[in-house]
Amino acid sequence: QVQLVESGGGLVQAGGSLRLSCAASGRTFSSYAMGWFRQAPGKDREFVATISGSGGMTYYTDSVKGRFSISRDNAKNTVYLQMNSLKPEDTAVYYCAAHRRVRLTTLPRDFGSWGQGTQVTVSS
Repeated sequence: QVQLVESGGGLVQAGGSLRLSCAASGRTFSSYAMGWFRQAPGKDREFVATISGSGGMTYYTDSVKGRFSISRDNAKNTVYLQMNSLKPEDTAVYYCAAHRRVRLTTLPRDFGSWGQGTQVTVSS
């Protein structure tokens, strides 16, 4: 298991930008694929983006394609989510998560480690 701590959430106006960070413990960070999920009040946890251990492969949910970008710095044990052109419907608690499966996955049940979450609020 890897320990994950998110940061960078906050309140932003529609059309603005935020960059979330997720710092991981341990010396095997590059062996973990990473993902970002979000959960709005009264809704299920939703997949947002994922990145392979090397950073060479990424995948996004359709609603954020072209606006969000996931990246990682394995030397810093950190994964990022750059969020641009934010919309009120992006408001949620954002979680980072990690897994060591061979293939990328979008299913929460496949991720074995989770952070505590960071709140993102987009005002209209």
